[in-house]
Amino acid sequence: MHNDAGHGPDPRPKRGCDTWARRRSAHIRTLTPVRITSALVDPALLDLPWSTPLEEWPADHLVALPQGISRHVVRFVKLQGTVYAVKETREKIAEREYDLLRALERISAPAVEAVAIVADRVALDGEVLEPVLVTRHLQFSLPYRALFSHTLRPETMNRLLDALAALLVRMHLLGFFWGDCSLSNTLFRRDAGAFAAYLVDAETGQLHLRLSPGQRGEDLEIARTNIFGEALDLQAAGLLHEGIDPEHVSDEVVRRYETLWHELTFEQAVEADTRRQMDKRIRRLNELGFDVEEVSMSVVEEGGHRTVMLRPKVVDAGHHTRRLLRLTGLDAEENQARALLNDLDAYRAESDMPDEAQAAHRWLTEVFEPVIRAVPPHLRGKLEPPELFVQIIEHRWALSEQAGRDLGLAPAVQSFLANVLIHRPDEQAVLGYEVDDDMLMSSDDDEDEAPEDESLVD
Repeated sequence: MHNDAGHGPDPRPKRGCDTWARRRSAHIRTLTPVRITSALVDPALLDLPWSTPLEEWPADHLVALPQGISRHVVRFVKLQGTVYAVKETREKIAEREYDLLRALERISAPAVEAVAIVADRVALDGEVLEPVLVTRHLQFSLPYRALFSHTLRPETMNRLLDALAALLVRMHLLGFFWGDCSLSNTLFRRDAGAFAAYLVDAETGQLHLRLSPGQRGEDLEIARTNIFGEALDLQAAGLLHEGIDPEHVSDEVVRRYETLWHELTFEQAVEADTRRQMDKRIRRLNELGFDVEEVSMSVVEEGGHRTVMLRPKVVDAGHHTRRLLRLTGLDAEENQARALLNDLDAYRAESDMPDEAQAAHRWLTEVFEPVIRAVPPHLRGKLEPPELFVQIIEHRWALSEQAGRDLGLAPAVQSFLANVLIHRPDEQAVLGYEVDDDMLMSSDDDEDEAPEDESLVD
């Protein structure tokens, strides 16, 4: 859909208010015409100052949010309750990235959502301005530099590398060559003690039916180089734990990628009990959060021995996420979904309810929703609901261990709200107010007490 602001009728629906219509019409006439390309245009986009360079946009249009390192000028704006990221770039690059992000959305890839391209921008003095790509900002997401306070500890770095390696594996399984994988081009969301990673910059990407080993290897080398540079930057700024070697960090993400890729794709030789071995392999992949939609099997006869070769052919991430969504309608990250399903299964066993769907409905209405409603309005921006519930049940376990008995959910909720949640920074993406420096650089409350992970320490 193409819309020319300043030409033709107002795309907003008529409101039956003559005063509003005259004021709106006068406002449109003052705009410099722009060309907006979008599958579904938000009319509020027309209200933004497109005739002004992005770096000069007035503060009343902007939202202060944590921002990663970018080679482009990027600003965040809030329109009708939704936060968008606006990035200036060249038109061909914007069009290519827009098309790629739309394609990734259609195959449910973990990436930000493309909204629009705004082109034909001209300043009031006649200067031609670069087009912009508009994407929907991922709620509760943070750039990696906003995930630590003063020093990036080994445990936090390990979780970031795990998430990044898993993201790259998922993208490669979908046939996507990133071409610029890095921590800076990734957004992270908390996921039940770990992180879930999302692609945020696709301008160098390519989408294929499948990737060759050479393409995957090239993408890994690019990731290795980028992450090594980012680790050196952190070290130079005094933000990297003294026991972490930047070169080891870059090698570690490749090792983690290769371990996960092998687990998902290796060909397994089975000489007996084929069905049990196949079920065991599929269960192992399910535990890692992947569904197997198709298995390739071949039979090899040699020296009187019969061997069956098994290889998962179609692997899709999100096993626990899909089960939780099917049972409860809740949309959560993979580790969050695993924890919520464990709590649901425990509730079902305690309630002696054989019907899974009935148990899920009662758990949702009698356990999950009351916990979320117990959070005061001013604290609801601290954590998204699935992560909040997961942290509360972990808090319940810790309190019960200290007391030597199960204290129950209600006391755990009150303790968590009063002693933990109130001290956390807001992580909700749709903030609508200023975010101070302390908030941007905050981390897990227990980060300072976290044990060091030896895999990253010399």
